[in-house]
Amino acid sequence: MASSVCFLTMRMLLLFLLSLSHLRACYSSPSMQPLCNDDESHALLQLKESLVIHRSASSDPSAYPKVASWRVDGESSDCCSWDGVECDGDSGHVIGLDLSSSCLYGSIDSNSSLFHLVLLRRLNLADNDFNNSEIPSAIRNLSRLFDLNLSNSNFSGQIPEEILELSKLVSLDLRLNPLKLQKPGLQHLVEALTNLEVLHLSGVNISAEVPQIMANLSSLSYLSLRDCGLLGEFPMRIFQLPNLQFLSIRYNPYLTGFLPEFHSGNQLEKLLLAGTSFSGQLPGSLGNLKSMKEFDVAGCYFSGVIPSSLGNLTKLNCLDLSHNSFSGKIPPSLVNLLQVSYLSLSYNNFSSGTLDWLGNLAKLKYVDLRGTKSYGNIPSSLRNLTQLTDLALHGNKLTGQIPSWIGNHTQLITLYLGFNKLHGPIPESIYRLQNLEDLDLAYNFFSGTLELNLLLKFRNLSSLQLSHNNLSLLNSHNATFPQPKLVLLTLGGCNLGEFPSFLRDQNHLELLELEDNELVGHIPKWFMNMSTIILEDLSLAGNLLTGFEQSFDVLPWNNLRSLDISWNKFQGSLQIPPPALIEYKVSNNKLNGEIPEIICHLTSLSVLDLSINNLSGKLPQCLGNKSSTASVLNLRNNSFSGDIPETFTSGCSLRVVDFSQNKLEGKIPKSLANCTELEILNLEQNNIYDVFPSWLGVLPHLRVLILRSNGLHGVIGKPETNVEFPRLQIVDLSNNSFNGKLPLEYFRNWTAMKNVRNEHLIYMQANTSFQTSYITVNEQYEYSMTMTNKGVMRLYEKIQDSLTAVDLSSNGFEGGIPEVLGDLKELHLLNLSDNFLSGGIPPSLSNLKELEALDLSQNKLSGEIPVQLAQLTFLEIFNVSHNFLSGPIPLGNQFGAFDNTSFDANSGLCGEPLSKKCGNDEDSLPAPKEDEGSGSPLEFGWKVVVIGYATGLLIGVILGCVMNTRKYEWVVKNYFARWQKQNKGQFGRS
Repeated sequence: MASSVCFLTMRMLLLFLLSLSHLRACYSSPSMQPLCNDDESHALLQLKESLVIHRSASSDPSAYPKVASWRVDGESSDCCSWDGVECDGDSGHVIGLDLSSSCLYGSIDSNSSLFHLVLLRRLNLADNDFNNSEIPSAIRNLSRLFDLNLSNSNFSGQIPEEILELSKLVSLDLRLNPLKLQKPGLQHLVEALTNLEVLHLSGVNISAEVPQIMANLSSLSYLSLRDCGLLGEFPMRIFQLPNLQFLSIRYNPYLTGFLPEFHSGNQLEKLLLAGTSFSGQLPGSLGNLKSMKEFDVAGCYFSGVIPSSLGNLTKLNCLDLSHNSFSGKIPPSLVNLLQVSYLSLSYNNFSSGTLDWLGNLAKLKYVDLRGTKSYGNIPSSLRNLTQLTDLALHGNKLTGQIPSWIGNHTQLITLYLGFNKLHGPIPESIYRLQNLEDLDLAYNFFSGTLELNLLLKFRNLSSLQLSHNNLSLLNSHNATFPQPKLVLLTLGGCNLGEFPSFLRDQNHLELLELEDNELVGHIPKWFMNMSTIILEDLSLAGNLLTGFEQSFDVLPWNNLRSLDISWNKFQGSLQIPPPALIEYKVSNNKLNGEIPEIICHLTSLSVLDLSINNLSGKLPQCLGNKSSTASVLNLRNNSFSGDIPETFTSGCSLRVVDFSQNKLEGKIPKSLANCTELEILNLEQNNIYDVFPSWLGVLPHLRVLILRSNGLHGVIGKPETNVEFPRLQIVDLSNNSFNGKLPLEYFRNWTAMKNVRNEHLIYMQANTSFQTSYITVNEQYEYSMTMTNKGVMRLYEKIQDSLTAVDLSSNGFEGGIPEVLGDLKELHLLNLSDNFLSGGIPPSLSNLKELEALDLSQNKLSGEIPVQLAQLTFLEIFNVSHNFLSGPIPLGNQFGAFDNTSFDANSGLCGEPLSKKCGNDEDSLPAPKEDEGSGSPLEFGWKVVVIGYATGLLIGVILGCVMNTRKYEWVVKNYFARWQKQNKGQFGRS
């Protein structure tokens, strides 16, 4: 019995010990967290009370207030169970705090209870609004942090030096805040935080060079320095960091650099250099980056041929090489990029090619091949791109018709086919593209009818461009369906005949183009009430409009930036535009009256073109004050009188001043010397009485100086320095009263006429741009002028960039023609006629190999015509009539095409084409043949205005008009923003 009791006692003791052991194990188990520290719980509650919850404080759509669950009563009294709080499993101390996207608003300073949580290892406050607080210096208290994320939380000011004391940091993310990293700078940060694996400073103002020491961060895997104002050359060794997978230095325009040779095994997955000044060629070893998923070098200065090894990057899903200077063929190896969904090669210098290769890339969603010189039909293989949402083929040489299968791509959001050579009818299948937001068919040869009402049923349509085709638009006046909210609409040259009625309901338009549509009479009242708050760019040019049905003191579009009503029949006084206007073009109308001084209140005005009207009166004195903002001031061909205002201010930004063909008097204002950007000064055909304005020689960019037909007088003299007028290439001082010798020393200074330039067909122009909420509008204002060319007064609607001319005719110059004129080797036109020049024709003029017109008539020249002039193979006009020349006329090349009038009234001349034969067969030998060369810049952009000869002198009145060509290049803002977010932003905004 005793033994049984003993056994039972021992058994009960054993069970007790086992229970005790189990209970102890339970309390020490990881699943049983200790309660959080009271001090830390109190600190968290104080932090909660110091901030308010505001939904707009976070941008993430899934944001919610995590601190709302923090309370001390009930089951959730333990702070370790609170949303966003992480505690240590052993001690219960708070070691992690994630309040990202928690809708928090308020200020944080060094007294914040946040800095009592001294054991924190991870702190994430991203995507809140801390009301421009500076990062508190008490951040040093959190010395155990290895992960700190304050991104997109509206911290501002200088990043404190105390952050350098967080030496254990492995990840630091301060992006998208108005912060500065300057004192301390980036170098100090890199020197202090040597354990960094992730560094994200995008949007932080660094404004310094990237330190070489950054290449010593051997653990770095993620580096983003986007839009930081970086300077200097990017250290090439950073590309070779052994663990680097992500590198973004986009949108640092003053950052230069080159790509290195990449070794096999490099771990880079994303390389983003867009918007920097990187240059050179892409290395062939780029193909070693086998892990590469995104490669973006858009808007850099790369050149050369794209290496075929790029086709080795078979994991690539985003490739953007746009807006560089790449040349050669688009490499065929790109067909290997079977994973690519985003492809942009637009605006480079590629050789012409077809698009046949494109259909192999079946995963493509976004395709931008604008301006790639692609030709041929739209290939049928593109029907294989079933995921396509954006197709941009604008500005190529595509021919043929839009294929009917385009309607199968019902996911299309943007379709850009403008500025090609496509023709034929628009296929009806296009009406199936119900998801379209942007449709551009402008500047092609499309014909037939287009059901505008069916397009207007596209609920999401915001941009519609149909200008300048041969289309007839069918538009019902009784449409009852809801219309899309159009933002951009271009219907130029669509033969509308009247203002489209559907515009009555359009109140979101930012840009509207209705030019060249035979619109007649008054602009209707309802049109003036359309988009009055939103509209920023309006063109009604090239119609037959006479005025406004309703009169206004100021035009009603409050935010209008550009207004073009040129080439109409507007009458009455000049309309006052709204104050935000940047461009105001009203040329070629029938406006009268004076320029109202309120024009000077347009503080943003850049282009003012009032040319070819009936405006009169004196120029407002305040007009010169506009020179600090204006780039183009064109008052040509009106009846303005009085003096030119002497008020061109310091900092003048004018590039074009054209006051020609008016009745202006007095002197040329010396304040024009303040206009250091001036390229064209045209004061021809006024009543200006002055001497030669030698002080204009200080203007470093002056290219065209036209002072023809005024009362200018005296000796031109010598320049004070040998660097005056360094870029002058067109000079017209004809029909004045200058005397003395030809300005030999000035000829020596005109270096722009000496250097042979490439004959690219480009024109002188001023560019303006402005940003609306939806688009960027870039416009080119092309310069124009009238000038005597080849004996005819001609209107140059455009001035080719390489055109050079000197016209000193109809003055009183005397003495010889200086030999130094032969150094102006780029000269195309030289007119010294109707002066008192004597001596011989210098043989050095044969050096002017580009010369097309040479007029030396009506002088006192003597001697023989140099035989070397027959080598001028471009010479079309040669006039030496009414001189005292003698001897045989040279033979060969162009001289065989000149008739008697070129040599009239030179009694000593003989030989063909004159009837007078030379004695002893002394006709000159033929000149050696030379290459034909390139086309003539004198042939571009001119119209014959008037022809009138009387004894070899040009007489008459200029009757022509200038048309200022208006062009747009639209960048649809949401088009790029959407794709950057959806296709290029998978790792966040980097």
